[in-house]
Amino acid sequence: MDKIYRTEHPNPQFERKEWMNLNGEWDFAFDFGVSGLERRWYANDADIAKIYDRKINVPFCPESTLSGIGYTDFIPAVWYRKDVELTEDRLNGRTLIHFGAVDYETKVFVNGTEAGCHIGGYSSFCFDITDYVEAGKNTIVVYAKDDVRSGLQPRGKQSGGYYSRGCDYTRTTGIWQTVWLEFVPMSYVKSVKYYPDIEEQCFYVDAKVCGSGQMTVTAFYEGKECGSTTKNVCGDDNRLCVSLDELHLWECGNGRLYDIKVKFVTDNNGKESIDEVYSYVGMRQVRLNGYKFELNGKAVFQRTVLDQGFYRDGIYTAPSEEALLNDIKLSMALGFNGARLHQKIFEPRFLYHCDREGYLVWGEHGNWGLDLSNPEAFLNFMPEWLEAVERDFNHPSIIGWCPFNETWDYEGRRQNDKILAGIYKMTKALDSTRPCIDTSGNFHVITDIYDLHNYRQNVDEFADCYKDFAGDGAFHEEHPTRQHYTEGLPVFISEYGGIKWNTDENQKDAWGYGDAPKTEEEFIERYKGLTDVLLDNPKIMGLCYTQLYDIEQETNGLYDYDRNPKFDVEIFKKINSRKAAIEE
Repeated sequence: MDKIYRTEHPNPQFERKEWMNLNGEWDFAFDFGVSGLERRWYANDADIAKIYDRKINVPFCPESTLSGIGYTDFIPAVWYRKDVELTEDRLNGRTLIHFGAVDYETKVFVNGTEAGCHIGGYSSFCFDITDYVEAGKNTIVVYAKDDVRSGLQPRGKQSGGYYSRGCDYTRTTGIWQTVWLEFVPMSYVKSVKYYPDIEEQCFYVDAKVCGSGQMTVTAFYEGKECGSTTKNVCGDDNRLCVSLDELHLWECGNGRLYDIKVKFVTDNNGKESIDEVYSYVGMRQVRLNGYKFELNGKAVFQRTVLDQGFYRDGIYTAPSEEALLNDIKLSMALGFNGARLHQKIFEPRFLYHCDREGYLVWGEHGNWGLDLSNPEAFLNFMPEWLEAVERDFNHPSIIGWCPFNETWDYEGRRQNDKILAGIYKMTKALDSTRPCIDTSGNFHVITDIYDLHNYRQNVDEFADCYKDFAGDGAFHEEHPTRQHYTEGLPVFISEYGGIKWNTDENQKDAWGYGDAPKTEEEFIERYKGLTDVLLDNPKIMGLCYTQLYDIEQETNGLYDYDRNPKFDVEIFKKINSRKAAIEE
């Protein structure tokens, strides 16, 4: 395990120069009896240290090959241990420990003392460990408990059975994103939120700080300063306005980003203290106008693809930053302008590349596995979802939120509609700047967009579903007891296609939707026919094809699991990229 993976800063939206990447080799132990807490495996003790009988390569989950372990059966709990050397000069202020994501229920111990706990396998979290660290060696212990079969935690596409099957895949347990330390002054910037105003050629900043002092926010475009403002700030309620000398709009395929420097200066007993955060903002506006989705006042048809964020060797974790960017490039090469980030909250580094490329994405959660008839499931889901919305608010690439997907009955129990309505209202209260789909595909309760999944493989039958709606007729729904269309709502066919095409001779249990075409020509003809139906409908605002690449036994990707193209990508680029009727 000499190689350390994922050495880049995990969050370019909020980056400081003083940080320490903790990825790499950690001591590791399985806790199959979930007894480690009772047995004090967190203790700073030489005998306890012997329990950690394996090594793991963080940030990869123990199910993955890149972790160095590759254990794929159910894992109820795991433990991590790492010694970290800290010098005296780094401990002059506060020390923060960050976790990109740990699945699922986490406790963190520093030098034998519990420093914090977190529930949720997808959202990021941070603890102030100033009071627990000292100069010299410090022992960090992480405990993670995981039960995808409980019905009380979101599991996304992690299989609830022993085997991967259908559209469920290998599980992820424990740490699966970067772990890092950050060293900040005693008074520091806690968070910033950006509100672009393209009409006034400015953006507003909502800032939260620890302490009080003077904040300066400066914007640069391609290295040139083009706006700055300074204001005295204190606590959690501060708003600044930065007027811009030049307006460069963030658009599809053109992620024109302004670099931002946030400087917070405080006076601590006559000694100046400075905290600097580096960030960026995209100037754009999204809104719904009748049936249309508009970006900066222009109708844009959402040509999206389902991206589930799985990797053969890292499972939930990309092996490199290049792999993150590559998935976006592969999608754009096919003529897609965005993606549904499906059944998973993606890492900020991926969203950063979406921002840079001008790539439209839907921020979603991995809700599968939740029993939505059970209020306790809501209590677990809600805080994590709000953490995700808060964390990813500043990404211009995120053009909408979708907390739930296909809220099927759970073991015969139907969803509690109040749960979906509550999450929708909370999402809109936290972010009124983006549309929100309550649940993609079915059992809508309150939604800004009516979206539907349709996996019919016969082009004529598929076309019949929407031909009346294209004119003055009604929108026909094949499951009238499941959901009802509200006249005037924008319509998004957010899953379709899923055409099966297996290129791996060793994949004997290949799975996909419907009957596989017999020839490449038949595949392309079916793809074009289905896609043309949606592009040519003047009342449909977008599509999402299932899916970008194969994952394990699911072989309906346009690329295979190793991201090799199955067909000539130029054919699909030509089909996907032509102007849609709603854009006329």
